[in-house]
This record gives sequence, structure tokens and C-alpha cells, in this order.
Amino acid sequence: MALTTPYLMFLGDAPDQLAAKTASGVVYWRPEICLGQLKLDGCNADLGLEDMTLEEAADAGCKTLVVGVANRGGLISELWIETIVRAIELGMNVASGLHHKIADVREIAAAAERHDAELTDARHPTRSFAVASGKKRAGRRLLSVGTDCSVGKMYAALAIEREMKARGMKATFRATGQTGIFIVGEGVSVDAVVADFISGATEWLCPENDADHWDVIEGQGSLFHASYAGVSMGLLHGAQADTLIMCHEPTRTHMRGLPDYPLPDLGACIRANEEAARLTNPDAVCVGIAVNTHALAPNEAELFLKETEDKHGLPTVDPVTTGVAPIVDRLG
Repeated sequence: MALTTPYLMFLGDAPDQLAAKTASGVVYWRPEICLGQLKLDGCNADLGLEDMTLEEAADAGCKTLVVGVANRGGLISELWIETIVRAIELGMNVASGLHHKIADVREIAAAAERHDAELTDARHPTRSFAVASGKKRAGRRLLSVGTDCSVGKMYAALAIEREMKARGMKATFRATGQTGIFIVGEGVSVDAVVADFISGATEWLCPENDADHWDVIEGQGSLFHASYAGVSMGLLHGAQADTLIMCHEPTRTHMRGLPDYPLPDLGACIRANEEAARLTNPDAVCVGIAVNTHALAPNEAELFLKETEDKHGLPTVDPVTTGVAPIVDRLG
């Protein structure tokens, strides 16, 4: 996948900031290629970018309209179609990471054909994968896992890769979701892979490598989320991870989208992920905790990080505000 830049980030009618996590992630990690944002009536998300009309974005040189919303079920709203078609008419390509393919929307596909525009459905792999073998392969691997979905697994992995590279270590971020793919330009959105092949796709994504090379693999979902545990398990087995990083958001009272399911105990979640990972790597171990403290006041965040580190005996950081150096120190 090779997307044309710069981007206009389309937020549609996102009900809250978390619904725009795809766009937020791209803007945070690649601000230089994001020129503006486009919101529809009822949108409650904001990226801190200049608000642009489609015409203003075209005049400013935007090449791709990126659908930056991650809604439940990955659906393309009928309310968005007119806007997407108009972007195509103004000369833009369109990229989306939703489950529902933009190329399958009749009006969008027809406009793309008329105007020779590229439609990129980043969530949908363009190749097939083998069933996982579980065979031991050279190289070292780190996988971010979580107590819930949307808790910062991608941010933690990208921050760790950046810290490793700053120290001269061999490291490659392996994107497993649409946002990561938009950021680095390649990867496999594993939640769109047929279930039997998720682990095999992960083996393909992070193959045998130099003994001192780290694949830093973006995690998905949570073993404790009734909707998404399947993809989390497939990643754990296919990654064959040496180390795990547990990611957590401390202010939630229940699993995202599931009000009847409370968040798991952090220690129980660490133990469950270690046990699952040890099917393909008996030595897999959690070496750190990454906490998204965005919703906490600075003094509350500092206290939570310290108390969590003391309780679990693991370096505990916020990848955005404190950095991940204490975790990378343990990787050597």
C-alpha cells in the first residue's frame, strides 16, 4: 500500500474523541502529512488541525481523504457518502480503515471510476496467508497487549520502537491495524483476516530475523473483551513474543462498548496473557506496563504510575508523557 500525501483527515460525525482514534493516531505520529480536518454536523471529535472544506483542502494540495473514524462494526455511514464522492470529484484519492469497504459502496466506486481515483481499504489484506506453524524462528519479538481495546497498544509499540532506534538497536514496528498501516505504510490488519489464519498472518508479518533484531508488534483487542478476544489470542500465538507490554486505561468502569463487563484486574490480565503466549514461546514474560493517563490530572497520573509499579514490580510508564525508557532498559 502506498498512499499519496498530504492527507485531509475526515472525522464524519464521530460521537466522541475515541471514535476518531484512527485520525488521532495518524496526526500524532505523522503531523507533517496531515494538512487539515473535515467534520460533519454532530461531530464531537477534534484533531487540533485547521478545519477545511473540501474545496479548501483541494486548493491546499491534499491528495488523499483519510476516513479517520473507527466506529463499532466498521460501517460507512450513508451520511458520509456525498462528502466522499465530492472529494473524489475534486481530485482526491480516498483511504479507509473500516471493515466496510469503500470500494463496495456503489456511488463511491462509480465516482472513483469516472475520475480515475484510487480507493484504498487498508483494513483488508490483498494477499492470502498460511495457517500458523508455531515453529520457532530467529529474532526477538515484543507484543503490546491490553486490559481493553483502545487503550494505547499502538502508541506503546511505536514509542518503544522509537526509543530502541534512538539507542541504535535494530527494531521494526509491525502494524496490525489500519491506523498503524496509515502511519508506516504497510502491515496486516489482522482483525480482517479469517480466524484460522490470524496467527499465520502474524508469523508472516514478523518472520525470522537477525538474533538481535526486535519486531515490535502492535496488539489488538483484549483477551478479556467478549467482542475481540479472538484476534488478541491469534496475535499472541502468531507473534511468538519474547516479551509483552501490558497497556491500560485506568479511568474506565467497564469494557469499551460492553457496560455489563467490568475491566479485568491488571495482575490477572498480565498472568492470562503470559499463559496464552507461552503456547508458542514458553519463555514469554511481561516486562512493563504502559498506562494511558490522558484522563487523569498530572498529580493523579504520577501517583497511579508509582502505585502500579510498586504493586506489580514492573516499570510503569505513560508512553506519551513519560516515555518508555525504563521498559527499553529491560530489553537490552
